[in-house]
Amino acid sequence: MKLLLLEDDYLYQVSIKDFLIENGYEVDAFADGDEALDAIYNGSYALLLLDIRVPGMDGYEILKEVRSSGLETPVIMLTSLTDIEDLSLGYELGCSDYIRKPFALKELKYRIEHITKVSIYKNDKADIVIDGLFRFDTRSETLLREGVPVELSAMEIRLVATMVQHMGYYLSLEQLRDAVWEGRDVSYADIRMCINRVRQKCGKAFIQTKKMVGYKIG
Repeated sequence: MKLLLLEDDYLYQVSIKDFLIENGYEVDAFADGDEALDAIYNGSYALLLLDIRVPGMDGYEILKEVRSSGLETPVIMLTSLTDIEDLSLGYELGCSDYIRKPFALKELKYRIEHITKVSIYKNDKADIVIDGLFRFDTRSETLLREGVPVELSAMEIRLVATMVQHMGYYLSLEQLRDAVWEGRDVSYADIRMCINRVRQKCGKAFIQTKKMVGYKIG
């Protein structure tokens, strides 16, 4: 999943970018609003992280511009502002969420995961095509093989839904534990067992493995 980060504080930018890359995201980082806007129009991003007070176009101006152009990419505003009028402006312009500085990087991760999941599930297309055999119905949270529902347990469905949300990208066992089991004390062996049960029902190639990296669908 590819993200754009606009943050002119160098230390903040580096720490956020490194953290997100460690968690499996691709990140293009900018310190200037004009450069970030050019990248938004020339690239394809799943989510925009926009600081408000930056050189060039500020975060609000970029948000207004992209919404005026019809771009519906989710936006999280990064800000140290506390005035309710400042915060309300972002929501009026169409941002998805705010996160106030200073913030814990893990909080940012959870917000990104929530917003990208909601964004996918709001897509007009209820079905997400995985390959020639499988598709995932986001409305009923059902995995279908050639149109026939695959019988999965509730936890197996959560695993598949999470991997479909990050389709094409490898997720580590730790990332799966945080997203699927919400950080509960579950062993890596139990996670692998859940993956193997899905493979038994869908075929070994359905979930791909890369040694020392993780697992992916698609």
